Amino acid sequence: MKTALLHYWLTNLRGGENVFAEIAKMFPDADIFTHAYAPEVMDGIFGSHRITETSIGKLPGARKHCQYYLPMMPGALKKLNLTGYDLIISSESGPIKGIRKPTGSRHVCYCHTPMRYLWDMYDEYYRASGVAGKICMRLFRDYLRRYDLRSAECVDEFVANSQFVADRIQRIYHRDAEVIYPPVETDYFSAASHPKEEYYLLAGQLISYKHPELAVLACTRLRKKLVVTGVGSMAEKLRKIAGSTIEFRGRVSNAELRACYAGAQALIFPGIEDFGIVPVEAQAAGTPVIALGAGGALETVIPDQTGVFFDAPTVESLMDAITRFESMHFIAADCQRNARRFAPEIFRERFQQLIER
Repeated sequence: MKTALLHYWLTNLRGGENVFAEIAKMFPDADIFTHAYAPEVMDGIFGSHRITETSIGKLPGARKHCQYYLPMMPGALKKLNLTGYDLIISSESGPIKGIRKPTGSRHVCYCHTPMRYLWDMYDEYYRASGVAGKICMRLFRDYLRRYDLRSAECVDEFVANSQFVADRIQRIYHRDAEVIYPPVETDYFSAASHPKEEYYLLAGQLISYKHPELAVLACTRLRKKLVVTGVGSMAEKLRKIAGSTIEFRGRVSNAELRACYAGAQALIFPGIEDFGIVPVEAQAAGTPVIALGAGGALETVIPDQTGVFFDAPTVESLMDAITRFESMHFIAADCQRNARRFAPEIFRERFQQLIER
């Protein structure tokens, strides 16, 4: 089959891009279409593929801040011609699935989530935006929502990265979705050899919707050591509210992150994620998870076996969970066994089965 692979933009390397890279490995002869491509960031991951940008990629600053051109993306997609392609696979949490499908072709959409900033988390993103951002969100929200609903009609088969996202697809697009969990490099993180130390870990982007302040405040009040890795818009605010038991390490290498996972008493995961790769990586390193009982964590953490949940996104609820965690015993091998459910080979097998079907 002649195959086209679509991803909203390839300008950073995070969870969605890692999933797309795995799909690209499965289709080495496929052509890639995206709104903007920053090869210096992708580090040769897609070097064997022919990559085509839409007109968005030629606009000033698009390869660094592609999302600023969101209202122009539906129009840019109309100019792409996919005539001759038998199979279209889109990787979507932005506007790319609305591609015009040639007659006779099939379109499979791996949906990381319907756009959060248009739907479920619109109010939260709106509050965190500056004046210009608020104006744009007010002006274009309804237009982009209508477009997003229409673009779902271009898809023959939806695939979701979690049941949490599958439920969201059903609620917003009124479509069923098969759940295929994204690939996590479990072997790499399982190879960690680092003794346990007396600290908890907060890892990932330090941005508002992930609520890192809950972990910082809870560990400050309990006088528990917390190691914080990652960067983001909330970094300075967190430093101002942190007590003496909080250690900020900023951006770390994969090897350093692996050691942090392995050495921690537990990973604290206070936000709601569509899937959440970080808790799986921690479990692969033999470390249990203290997570908010919502979102993808409910599918990746086994309560009282590979972690504990706290019920409400409050400092008090998290403090109670930490106290409860310290009265329990967890086995590293149980965490690693659970993490292996999300190994790349399992993703490839299930995705290949879906394509063949």
